[in-house]
Amino acid sequence: MAAGVDCGEGAGARQHVFLVPDTACFYKLTDCGNSALEYLKDASKKMKSGLMFVKLVNPCSGEGAIYLFNMCLPQLFEIKVFKEKNHSWFINESVQSGGLLHFATPMDPLFLLLHYLIKADREGKFQPLDQVVMDDVFPNCILLLKLPELEKLLRHVTEEKEIDKKKYYKYSKEKTLKWLEKKVNQTMAALKTNNVNVGARVQSTAFFSGDPVSSDKEEDYIRYAHGLISDYIPKELSDDLSKYLKLPEPPASVPNPPSKQL
Repeated sequence: MAAGVDCGEGAGARQHVFLVPDTACFYKLTDCGNSALEYLKDASKKMKSGLMFVKLVNPCSGEGAIYLFNMCLPQLFEIKVFKEKNHSWFINESVQSGGLLHFATPMDPLFLLLHYLIKADREGKFQPLDQVVMDDVFPNCILLLKLPELEKLLRHVTEEKEIDKKKYYKYSKEKTLKWLEKKVNQTMAALKTNNVNVGARVQSTAFFSGDPVSSDKEEDYIRYAHGLISDYIPKELSDDLSKYLKLPEPPASVPNPPSKQL
């Protein structure tokens, strides 16, 4: 489905191209002189389709990033940006330079909730979720509490207690590592199903020397999948996951695949 959001009619207005799954729609956004981030926040107020752009914490870096909520489902999407040199878009009767392509892809909200659960765990006690998911910098984090089957999700990463019919939660590293291991295995399965050659990628990012890899090893898949998952968790937890997966230390530091978030 296609739709447009406009804030003016200037011929020089900059436009952004978005691709989103069928659960949402396809958007062409017009930037009226503001930065993309400022416009997205402003545009979200004008949407009547249940789609809402919000700025939330990036669970890996702790900095702000733009996400998309479909409030009708509800469902969370992350925004990734791809850019190529010498690339332009033909939109209606105009040529848009820059060639930025924004992808909205479904995201497991538990990665975002983990940020707050780990932070709250410093107090070392069980707490109700509405006291855990609080953020003065990113107040829209409360939208995470509206997502479906939230209690079912939390069982993967928390211990819970019920007192007077009210539930209290506490972060569990043991459960979280088991859950992340499943995520790594799911990612590995997807890489293999789609015949993604990860051996060469692991070798090049780690600056390995020697002959090119002729075939992918199981360790390469684990290491690469671990790198992808690490883009959604803090570095300390990523290191713990690496040890949990019994990944040997590489000859050189293997950087995670670069984040494409806006």
